[in-house]
Amino acid sequence: MKSGNFKVKSATMFDRPQLRAAVLGALARSPAVALVGPRQVGKTTLARTFVPPGASNWFDLEDPEAAAALSRPLTALQGLRGLVVIDEVQHAPELFKVLRVLIDRPDAAARFLLLGSASPALLRQSAESLAGRIEVIEAGGFTLADADDAHRLWTRGGFPRSYLAASDDDSRAWRQAFIRTTVERDLPQLGLNAPAPALHRFWSMLAHYHGQVWNAAEPARSLGVNESTVRRYLDWLTEAYLIRQLQPWHANLGKRQVKAPKIYLRDSGLLHTLLGVADAAALLRHPKAGASWEGFALDQVLRIAQPDEAWFWATHAGAELDLLMIEGGRRVGVEFKLSDAPSVTRSMHIAVADLALERLYVVYPGRRRYALADRIEAVPLRALLPDDGGSPSRAQETQALGSRRPRVADRGRSPQSSGAAVQRTGTAKR
Repeated sequence: MKSGNFKVKSATMFDRPQLRAAVLGALARSPAVALVGPRQVGKTTLARTFVPPGASNWFDLEDPEAAAALSRPLTALQGLRGLVVIDEVQHAPELFKVLRVLIDRPDAAARFLLLGSASPALLRQSAESLAGRIEVIEAGGFTLADADDAHRLWTRGGFPRSYLAASDDDSRAWRQAFIRTTVERDLPQLGLNAPAPALHRFWSMLAHYHGQVWNAAEPARSLGVNESTVRRYLDWLTEAYLIRQLQPWHANLGKRQVKAPKIYLRDSGLLHTLLGVADAAALLRHPKAGASWEGFALDQVLRIAQPDEAWFWATHAGAELDLLMIEGGRRVGVEFKLSDAPSVTRSMHIAVADLALERLYVVYPGRRRYALADRIEAVPLRALLPDDGGSPSRAQETQALGSRRPRVADRGRSPQSSGAAVQRTGTAKR
């Protein structure tokens, strides 16, 4: 398959069991689901496995004919049954009010899957108009559950066209084009009013901050703007799912603790392009190789584990923990080491004791799982994958994709009784 000048394998040959299961589960629970994320992560490809393009239940708002049909949304949508897909929904935020009317009708027989590029305005509009009726799922690039080559996934990143490119040169060219289009077109379309060269320079600066505690002063000086401006740039890139701000955990320990977030580029391939890393061999020689592995493995763990809460922890005395996950009150710590045989450190013992960790896992790129100390264990990254891969059952698919049958409870439901906030599925941590 060709895409422009880039040769890639077909993305449809790669199943995405965990993301597919999340979407089907949400569709079975909720009348509307928003699948949001950056461009080119496979949102449309996944949706096409549910509803084929060209079907009467598929609307692509970048298609003039579909956009014209939805200029009268009640007429276009009210007679449809089963799953209805609306792609590029960020172009028509006014649709959310119409969808609320359709969803709340007693005879509603449709469910809605809304696909959109990450946008603060899109999420705000869905929260205001479809409170209690919609789940929001984050769609990222490939995870280890989707990809068969962990080293290539780390080197090239998880965007399908980058990972599946026929060569490293094609992959790097795709990423360069993606970065250019993002700063020149996509971010301005989402509402960020800033010069493209300044955004590109700022994004490159963030690549050098990858894995470090954020300090706005230095980027502000380098760009010749004030600190509030660079914070605004950072927040926009975060809202676009391109940057992760991992927030610090505070505990009353009688110690001075770090209170600024850590910054990670969410896709390792984009990080390597912004750092000027040409290939896998150059990556292993690069001084940011360890930080790159940390960010890659952290993103994989969060997207696979999907904990209730995720933080990092650090004190000014030097003790730190890369990732603190909290699930049902249980605390689990994770350290990430680009090492053939990681060993236990004093900082790990301090984290286990001070944070009352149930376990501390030292995730590394090896193959052997072994104990390091009491409650501390070295674990290969791939060992964190669920045994079943998160694949949905046939019953799940039938329930999610079939017509929505009104229940007695639905008929008398008021917006207030159906929940006050948007339900969010998947890893919502920045």
